Amino acid sequence: MEKIQYINPTNMVKPIGYSHAISISGNHKTVYIGGQNAIDENGNLIGKNNLEEQTEQILTNIEKILKSVGAELDNIVKFNIHILQGQKPQEGFQAFQKRWGMNKNYPTITVVFVAGLGNPDWLIEIDAIVVMPE
Repeated sequence: MEKIQYINPTNMVKPIGYSHAISISGNHKTVYIGGQNAIDENGNLIGKNNLEEQTEQILTNIEKILKSVGAELDNIVKFNIHILQGQKPQEGFQAFQKRWGMNKNYPTITVVFVAGLGNPDWLIEIDAIVVMPE
């Protein structure tokens, strides 16, 4: 069984909504989720010009992938979030908080602003790393 340790040293700023580092040991499986966008199962863009709605759809897509491998949101240890320049990240964070809830064990997160994504209507793309028992 794997052991996950959330590392948030007391001599650093207290993180809100993320962890500074995570250590994983033991027998586990790692799943890498490629960059997800706000496309639904029918190929339609959800939330054109709306960062919060696009983030919600991306998280729905990520949850579908998690379910397909027997994992849950709690198994995510790393998010890489790419946001189109000019967007307000707080809107995406609100969607994230709705899904993550009051879970105190947040994944590590990297957020970067980009000049563009694979489609001019995409405002955000998220990939993730998942760790779960073998």
